[in-house]
Amino acid sequence: MERLGEENMANLKEIRNRIASVSSTMQITSAMKMVSAAKLKKAQDAITAMRPYSDKLTELLQSLSANLDADSGSKFSEEREINKVLIVSITSNRGLCGAFNSNILKQSVSLAENTYAGKEVEFLAIGKKSNDFLSKNYNVIANHSAVYDDLTFDNVAAIAENLMELFVNGAYDKIEVVYNKFKNAATQIVITEQFLPIVAVASNKEVSANNTDYIYDPSEKEIVEQLIPKSLKTQLYKGVRDSFASEHGARMTAMHKATDNATELRDQLKLTYNKARQAAITNEILEIVGGAEALNN
Repeated sequence: MERLGEENMANLKEIRNRIASVSSTMQITSAMKMVSAAKLKKAQDAITAMRPYSDKLTELLQSLSANLDADSGSKFSEEREINKVLIVSITSNRGLCGAFNSNILKQSVSLAENTYAGKEVEFLAIGKKSNDFLSKNYNVIANHSAVYDDLTFDNVAAIAENLMELFVNGAYDKIEVVYNKFKNAATQIVITEQFLPIVAVASNKEVSANNTDYIYDPSEKEIVEQLIPKSLKTQLYKGVRDSFASEHGARMTAMHKATDNATELRDQLKLTYNKARQAAITNEILEIVGGAEALNN
């Protein structure tokens, strides 16, 4: 009986420790959820405000380039035989955000091993998670994880300028960007965008039909040549901004689920603890009663 009582006490102590551990975890996940929710609001406002500008810039570029002659195409739209490909993989610097990073990494690896099988593929990482994972098996030419420390247009534009220079110099024949597009806090869509060469729009009949008759100064060609670098910088910045908002949405959702799971587990442990405690009390009462009867006899 004495040994049974010691086992019950040890059991109760173990359950109490588990309850304390789960409660501590629940507090951490709840705090992380609130922090991500606060950051998400700011990031969501930024990408929501930026999308109309980015879409209008692309529309303007298409409207202008639709009337250009085929021979006057930009150096950024040069189609070459694809021998060497660069994949820009945009992830986060930190984890605890569900499948946010793993989805991007799966898509990036799929591009390298399936879509561009047999081609020379290299990576440029924006985010510590992509650099840590991809550098194990692939050549990562640069890691721009620090861009999240000060996420501004100028900092991302510098990366875009480097990509444009690599393409123009012939280092790569095609550059793809993989990122999470923000839809809402619970939904992120994996997007693969062709960054360079730019998608030809001169043959777009619908754009040509809707083209407005403008007076251009300077010429249309000069305007397009100035717009394309700006559009590419904006495209990459929008991708990073989308990913940034998606990260906080994914982390908020993941921490919300983790908090709910921790709460459920804590309640189950408390129920188990109460049952074990009640059983221990019952055993003690039985021991007292048994001892009293033994004395009486």
